[in-house]
Amino acid sequence: MVAEDVELLISYFALSGDVYPLGPVEISPFPFKDRVEAAARAGFKGFGLHYEDTMATQSKIGFAEMKRILKANGMKYLEIEFLLNWYRNDEKRKESDKFRRQLFDVAAELGLRDIKIGPGFHEQTADVPLMAAEFAKLCQEASVYGADIVLEIMPWSNVRTIETGLAIVSEADQPNGGLLVDIWHLARGGIPFSDIRKVPTRFIKAVEVDDALKAPPVDDLWEDTIHHRELCGEGELDVPAFLREIRAAGYKGVYGTEILSARHRKLGLDEMAKRVFDSTMAQFAKL
Repeated sequence: MVAEDVELLISYFALSGDVYPLGPVEISPFPFKDRVEAAARAGFKGFGLHYEDTMATQSKIGFAEMKRILKANGMKYLEIEFLLNWYRNDEKRKESDKFRRQLFDVAAELGLRDIKIGPGFHEQTADVPLMAAEFAKLCQEASVYGADIVLEIMPWSNVRTIETGLAIVSEADQPNGGLLVDIWHLARGGIPFSDIRKVPTRFIKAVEVDDALKAPPVDDLWEDTIHHRELCGEGELDVPAFLREIRAAGYKGVYGTEILSARHRKLGLDEMAKRVFDSTMAQFAKL
């Protein structure tokens, strides 16, 4: 495999500026057009969206102009984040269903490669039959819009192992449903990269790369994940080893680059985009 064959997508928070997940505000201070153009100049072929930011942009310039900007800058792949509580049977589910419909509206207007969804953060054990059934319904609804549904494995959730994630998506067995495999979550969850080979190719729907120190710099994993990730090659994870396992599992799609870093997010747009692109592509050159 040569680096020229690789296409990268820049995740929303890797180019949003000085905002972060569940922070005081999640809407980027930078105009949408400026971010997309910076991503294109750096070499990215995909762009990450965040619902609140997308709607803030839409209210200013409209979906048609957003679509024009994306097309003019060669963005072939779009993702959006982040749906939670999609499997629950309570008031939170009502809110989640409303948000689900809003995400589908974006998919209808802009076209999405995938919709990122999260596991449960309030229970330790996954109800696999329930989550599989609800995952299947979600995938079927998203298929109308040509979007994949990708479930992220997270170490502080009820889906913190590859086995649990695979049980959910395989029982659901939908052509547009699978796992999002992020090197950071595997490393912090103590999951060997070799476990990736347990996942059939068709269930690896998205991949994210970044880096980290081997030992968390802070005690709280949430603080670690949103403030202390590193650019590929600037941490201590074996990023090429992760990529080799991903390729061995048969994945051939675009690669997301999720850099959540207090230092990184304070840089200018072009520097953020170029540093993420160059550092990530350098890892593929080592394969």
